[in-house]
Formats: sequence, structure tokens, C-alpha cells
Amino acid sequence: MPRRYPRRIATISVHTSPLEQPGTGDAGGLNVYVVEVAKLMAARGVEVDVFTRAVSRDAPPIAEIVPGVLVRHVPAGPFEDLDKADLPAQLCHFTFEVLRTEAAYAPGRYDVVHGHYWLSGHVGAVAKERWGVPLVQSMHTLGKVKNAALADGDAAEPATRLRGEDDVVAAADRLVANTDEEARQLAALYGADPAKIWTVNPGVDLSVFRPGPAGEARRRLGLPADGNVIVFAGRVQPLKAPDVVLRAAALIRADPALARSLTIAFIGGPSGTGRADPDQLTELAHSLGIAGLVRLEPPCPQPELADWYRAATVVMVPSYSESFGLVAVEAQACGTPVIAASVGGLRTAVQDGVSGVLIDGHDPASYAHALRDLFTSPGLRATLARGAVAHASRFGWGVTVDRLLTVYAGAMSTPLAPQTFSPAR
Repeated sequence: MPRRYPRRIATISVHTSPLEQPGTGDAGGLNVYVVEVAKLMAARGVEVDVFTRAVSRDAPPIAEIVPGVLVRHVPAGPFEDLDKADLPAQLCHFTFEVLRTEAAYAPGRYDVVHGHYWLSGHVGAVAKERWGVPLVQSMHTLGKVKNAALADGDAAEPATRLRGEDDVVAAADRLVANTDEEARQLAALYGADPAKIWTVNPGVDLSVFRPGPAGEARRRLGLPADGNVIVFAGRVQPLKAPDVVLRAAALIRADPALARSLTIAFIGGPSGTGRADPDQLTELAHSLGIAGLVRLEPPCPQPELADWYRAATVVMVPSYSESFGLVAVEAQACGTPVIAASVGGLRTAVQDGVSGVLIDGHDPASYAHALRDLFTSPGLRATLARGAVAHASRFGWGVTVDRLLTVYAGAMSTPLAPQTFSPAR
């Protein structure tokens, strides 16, 4: 008998809307994940309703991304962006509105509820009990992991989040881990039942992120035809270690053989604790004497981001923690080698010595050494570029959706254990 797949999924994304531009505020890989998965689910006949908090009075109550995918803007708290630390206080109101939406339809509207991030898991746990459907939970990042690898100047995740994550992990019928390492962390740090944990790698739109002529991309972006280009893409915050990029570039600049032509491009906006000092990159670049080499660019749509990757000699991802590392895979899909920190999901996203270089720790000298090797060895660069395309080809979104449908079917066929869920404390 074939496995039963859901007809309609309630996807919960409390703190960031899939309609927001990734790369600034709290929008990032989670947004890309929710959008791409929902679109492919709809293409396979599975409808998706995405519930997210309304941050503007102008946001329509319902917006259609593609046929079969609706974004429902839920009023909960003030119509403005709130810091994630302020969002637990809005969860009761948000949950009430989600339940009220479902109640307006015939019973059985949703077959599965999928929560993204721990805040959404709290909403999903209540909806699961009310609707009698399984809760599938993706944590995306883990507070205990982040706190174990804090960057200088970054703030520790609060106890509220750590307790909340424990509650959500216990309530979920299935836990979706981005990598095998995250699966091990869920079991070891949160006591998750290994039988509930499924590893599902995120994907990349391989029709957008694909190799192309670097020269044409540089012309479109106004970059020098010659010379080396370092690209950092994503939210600018201590967690992502953009300062390591600048400090490594400054060491490269001190090498007379490499000092001729260098551009360091940052594509993204301030986020998290980075919002408290939005000029940090400019000030650091000035203090290092390389301000004239730096381009600060706002977040951009995926086709333009792909151009930045193609134009780059190398993409750097020196984060202190990453549950996956979508930027790394996107860059490699465009044929650009990646230099990344050997942490978390980046150990899956980058194949060390094949598609890029993984570095232990965050010493700028180590990253400068890797940059120097790439810049001075066209043969090495070409070999890694080929390996990058081959490695990234494993991560199409179609594979992700196939795996998620299997997770959903398994959750739907397993009797739900009765439990009482405590709201966020």
C-alpha cells in the first residue's frame, strides 16, 4: 500500500516572512528554505499555508506566492519588526490567530504542521494537540550550539530560548536536522529520541545558481576585470565573522605580490547584535587601511547574487556556527571555491580539499594563508572550481522535498502520543 502524503501543510514561520529579502534583519537561509520547499510541494500537488507574523499594516492578510502556496500574515503584537527576544510574549496571540484561521474551515484542513525555528515550534505544538495532526519541527539553529561558540561581542542566547527548545524537541513527532551533525546535537544536547530525528539536507536552486562567465558577471556588477575578488554574502553580525574576512584581506594586502588589485564585497545587511553597530565593517576597514578595497552592497535577488558568486575568486564563510551553510553551497554551484570555518553544517556544505577549504578556528592568518594559496595557484583554483560544481549538484531542492515527503508520510502513519504542552516561558 503506497504511503499517504499530506494534502495540505500548515507551515509556521513566526519571526520572519518568506516574502522578506534574505540577507538582512532576521531573514536568511530559513526564508529561502520555506519558499523553495513550499513551491516544489505545490508543484507536486501538496498545498502549503505559511503562517508568519504581520510586521506592517500594509501587509495583505493573504498573499499567494504561487498557486497552492499562501502566506498568511498573522496580527500578533505591534505592526513592526520586533527583536526575537521580544517575540515569546506574542506567541499566545499568534497561536490563537492560527487556530482561528483553521477553525473557519471544515475539520481536517491540515494533515501536518511544520514549525521552523523554536518559536514556531511552540505554536506548532499547540496546533498539533488541537488539530490531532503530527508536528514536524526544523530547528535551523540551536541555542546551546551557538552559546558554545560565541563570537567576540556577540550575546549569549537567553535561558528562555534554551528552555523553549527543550520543550519543542520533546513535543515534536519528527525532528528534521539539516545535517548528520545537527542530528547528533539534537540527541546529545537536547535528549531527542534518535528514532524521531531525520536528516534532510537543504537545497539550492541549481537553475539559478550555476556556472557562468566571470568576466560578464564582473562587467554587470562594475567590478575590475582583473584582480582577485573576495565575496561575503549574508547577514552582517558577529556570528558570521565578517571581521575575519577583513582582517585576512588586510594580511593579503600586505603581501606586495598580491597588493595590486583586490576587492572585498559584502552582500547583506546588519542583523542580530550587528544592528547595534551598523557601521562596524566600515570602521574596521578604515582602521586596517583597506577601506578603498571594500564594497558594501545591500541584499539582492537570487539571480544577482549568483552573479556575485560567479564574479568572485573565492567566497568566504568564516561563521562561528552554521546549521548548514546555504551561501557556501550556492557559491559552489556557481563554480566558485569556498573558504569556510570547519564548524557545524559547513563540514557538510563544503568538501575540504575538493570543493573548497575548511579552516579550524578563526585566526585571520589561517584564512589569509588559504587565500594566498588560491590567489597564487590558478591550477588549484580550477581544480576546486570543478569540485565545487560537482559537490553542489548533490543539493537540489527536489531531493530535499522528496525526503520531507517521506518524513511527513511517516509522521502521519505513526499514532500520536498524548501529551500536554507548556507555552513558552
